[in-house]
Amino acid sequence: MAAASGRCRLMWAAAAALVLTLDAAFVEDLDDSFKDNRKDDVWLVDFYAPWCGHCKKLEPVWNEVGIEIRSSGSPVKVGKMDATSYSSIASEFGVRGYPTIKLLKGDLAYNYRGPRTKDDIIEFANRVAGPLIRPLPSQQMFEHVHKRHRVLFLYVGGESPLKEKYIEVASELIVYTYFFSASEEVLPEYVTLPELPAVVVFKDGTYFVYDEYEDGDLSSWINRERFQGYLNVDGFTLYELGDTGKLVAIAIIDDKNSSAEHTRLKSVIQDVAKDYRDHFHRNFQFGHMDGNDYINSLLMDDLTIPTVVVLNTSNQQYFLPDRRIESTEDLVQFINNILDGTVEAQGGDGFLQRIKRIIYDAKSTVVMGD
Repeated sequence: MAAASGRCRLMWAAAAALVLTLDAAFVEDLDDSFKDNRKDDVWLVDFYAPWCGHCKKLEPVWNEVGIEIRSSGSPVKVGKMDATSYSSIASEFGVRGYPTIKLLKGDLAYNYRGPRTKDDIIEFANRVAGPLIRPLPSQQMFEHVHKRHRVLFLYVGGESPLKEKYIEVASELIVYTYFFSASEEVLPEYVTLPELPAVVVFKDGTYFVYDEYEDGDLSSWINRERFQGYLNVDGFTLYELGDTGKLVAIAIIDDKNSSAEHTRLKSVIQDVAKDYRDHFHRNFQFGHMDGNDYINSLLMDDLTIPTVVVLNTSNQQYFLPDRRIESTEDLVQFINNILDGTVEAQGGDGFLQRIKRIIYDAKSTVVMGD
């Protein structure tokens, strides 16, 4: 009986090892020959270090990515490279930490900065490996794509300097979002453009047209507009929002708390994001965050929820209201006070704040250890 049980365990172990081997077969181990052989193909590469804990956590996800991309018929090849063994190649591709995920396409290398999940990584690979600008030849195709994308950028018109600029911006920002083009006939009847050519973003149930005079540089405008007006904010979202240059106004609430206090504050933020877009969207992003653990760690503070905090992700400063936010008028007043400089900024990235961070992290580590 014991012998049979032992054989059974051995068979399961062998089967598990076989599955791992088959999974890994869809991911190529890359060596120093990769530098010369890669340019004929599009590669999605995980640069890792054998001792790195985050790399080990990514490995099963990476094997799943390899399986799905291969089985879908995608032209993208999936590989992994030990960046400690082939440090000169990793350095040439700008690898400075582990794991680093890059899509290599001709002479271009695109960094992946999203969540390390199978679906997010595959979506990135398919987006970046495909054409920079995807044409929408019919209204049916426009409607299909519009339903699939919460934020949709569209160039409308023929050849022009604006289209050249749009293509240039797409080559830079394809890592974040898709770019489409269409003729005016493809657009729904409710869309009215003041002139052609035009760049339009569809989001939040409506659309907005790029205006060079009001909006400035096209790249900066697209970078600001690539998020919905209101977001469910977490740590990764804040990291991404750092590239937009916007201040982030967040209701810190408990999503499980259905009391009027919590639901009202969330509604206030949503209403201001929608009703005051023209006033604030160039400078502010709006959203809510569930719970105060992350924000307390970020600010090295102890915020009592529900409350509102406005973050400057570029310099780690933040603003807190001096009274409870009860209405849209209260929030609008608070934001205007930030803009005119009458609300004092806290935090920042100066020397004293860096010392405070070291002490705070050390204390947190001791508490976690206990």
